[in-house]
Amino acid sequence: MTLPIIQLGNPILRQKASLVENIKSDEIQKLIDDLITTVVSANGVGIAAPQVAQQYRLFIMASRPNPRYPNAPEMEPTPMLNPTIIAHSNELVKGWEGCLSVPGIRGFVPRYQYIEVEYLDRNGKHQKKQFSDFLARIFQHEYDHFDGIVYLDRLENTLDIITELEYQNRIVNNT
Repeated sequence: MTLPIIQLGNPILRQKASLVENIKSDEIQKLIDDLITTVVSANGVGIAAPQVAQQYRLFIMASRPNPRYPNAPEMEPTPMLNPTIIAHSNELVKGWEGCLSVPGIRGFVPRYQYIEVEYLDRNGKHQKKQFSDFLARIFQHEYDHFDGIVYLDRLENTLDIITELEYQNRIVNNT
């Protein structure tokens, strides 16, 4: 089922999320399936449970080329429960980000170039992975939602904001 995505201004988006305790519960398993359906139908590359008003430390990474991110790398939608960043590069790289909860604008956001992470998969199995570039950006963006942070909070300057239309015309289409 596609879930409604809450928007910037909804106070739930600024709250802290709780650890997922019972990963194999029907409620959590259905939420995982619904988040995957929601992110795919919204042309997102990731979605966090707080974006659908569920205060769990759970997100889906679902990078793939789509109209919002035509150059995104391909990966299977991956549920990540109770994730943590255990190491990161010193190097910060700025890149364009949007958010399903902040429609219509993009920001040029600094993020770690490389991260090493741990999380539980939907079966409760411990996973350890390394991400770089765009995939590291997705992880960090979604991870921020657990602490009530949206990408706009990470901007260095308001001049780093553009509209979605301008992003599509200038950045994606190079016009």
